[in-house]
Amino acid sequence: MSMVWRDLAFLHWPVKAEALRPLVPPGLSIDTLDGSAWLGAVPFAMEAVCPRFTPRIPSISDFPELNLRTYVTCEGKPGVFFFSLDAASWLGVRMARRFFHLPYFDARIRCQQTSNGIDYESERTHKRAPHAKFQASYRAIGAPSQSSPGSAEHWLTERYCLYAASPDGRLFRGDIHHAPWSLQRAECDIRTNGLGEQIGVPLTGPPVFAHFAASLYVKAWLITPVGSLR
Repeated sequence: MSMVWRDLAFLHWPVKAEALRPLVPPGLSIDTLDGSAWLGAVPFAMEAVCPRFTPRIPSISDFPELNLRTYVTCEGKPGVFFFSLDAASWLGVRMARRFFHLPYFDARIRCQQTSNGIDYESERTHKRAPHAKFQASYRAIGAPSQSSPGSAEHWLTERYCLYAASPDGRLFRGDIHHAPWSLQRAECDIRTNGLGEQIGVPLTGPPVFAHFAASLYVKAWLITPVGSLR
């Protein structure tokens, strides 16, 4: 698959690793930074999502997305584990759930560029799913730059695979490839943040780290099994 990610905000809060441990598959170790695990809320817009070398279909290939994630390692390879991914794409949600074993949910999302940055609103509409609502405005401040290895920004963003668990207990990894992130510091005004509540770990107050990325081209591969959770 290939895609373009636009107008991303990386919003991060420290949480206790033991609070996440029951929620993360036992085949994954939870990574910590400065003694804490981290939850990241990432609102953005997906564009040109399609199998590589096939044409883009705007009504299907372009949609906003919002994810809640933490950071893990398996077999020595650091990556991302998603607690939820809300998307305004009926087909995209079902394809991701079926073929990538990712917890995608239907949502009503508005992602709008304004004179002050990005205004983002998401409310989950998926049947029989925990309610989740997120409303925020964010904008970049400062010049873009690549993060330095060893920095918190690098630790939180430069991860090149995702992990997912299937209903039958198998653990999968999906590799991605992209250029290093060009990040800017961000200002954000979060009006509603119910993403943590859906997993029993509320996120209160402003994020400790807030970054913005304007655009990034991404290639992704199919998931492959990496072990068993049983």
